Amino acid sequence: SIKKDGDEYILNGRKWWSTGAGDARCRLAIFMGKTDESAPKHLQQSMILVPLNADGVRVERLLNVFGFDDAPNGHAEISFEDVRVSKENLLLGEGRGFEIAQGRLGGGRVHHCMRLIGVAERSLELMIERAKTRVAFGKTLAEQGVVKNWIAEARIEIEQARLLVLKTAWMMDTVGNKTARKEIAMIKAVVPQMALKIIDRAIQAHGGAGVSQDFPLANLWIYARSLRLADGPDEVHLESIARMELKK
Repeated sequence: SIKKDGDEYILNGRKWWSTGAGDARCRLAIFMGKTDESAPKHLQQSMILVPLNADGVRVERLLNVFGFDDAPNGHAEISFEDVRVSKENLLLGEGRGFEIAQGRLGGGRVHHCMRLIGVAERSLELMIERAKTRVAFGKTLAEQGVVKNWIAEARIEIEQARLLVLKTAWMMDTVGNKTARKEIAMIKAVVPQMALKIIDRAIQAHGGAGVSQDFPLANLWIYARSLRLADGPDEVHLESIARMELKK
């Protein structure tokens, strides 16, 4: 919550997955909370800058991701207890927090998907290299039908995802994020799953080595799996897509 008190705001709340808060250079947080619960839903929230050394701010712990600490950035659980911040720290004005959040989510989701396409490409490269050099039962993996299918399907799926991401970015540039919201939801639902499938098959082609520190595939899998949750889980995006389709 964000409550006004004279020339200050008083903040209370708890936030998990505060990415970057574990970095020693991090000095400032952006706090989003409700300033007016009686306002329309999209005007209830505000954003305000909070120094991490302010009284009442406490980094409770750093959260692991699949058992890893994700250093050096870190994802923190932070508590805010009666934290006083100057009204000058408010961003844009009261009730504009949702507007700010929505303004960055579209571009953020596209960037997630662009990076995941790169991850899928790297995983396919590793799978091809492994298939050409690893010999099993007297012939290379590349000579075996199932691995050929994996490679072909990976190329098809990467190109499908890439074209959808390019279309989405083009729409955002030409008609705006609001009109492109269905396409933004579509790429966020499909691209992480595409990348995970290709990474998983690359791991399979590497055998036990695929889950070791000798190859980046295990870390790439963790990264891609986390992005099925970041900026909204798959189910939220699928629900949004379905609603828009049903309104046609």
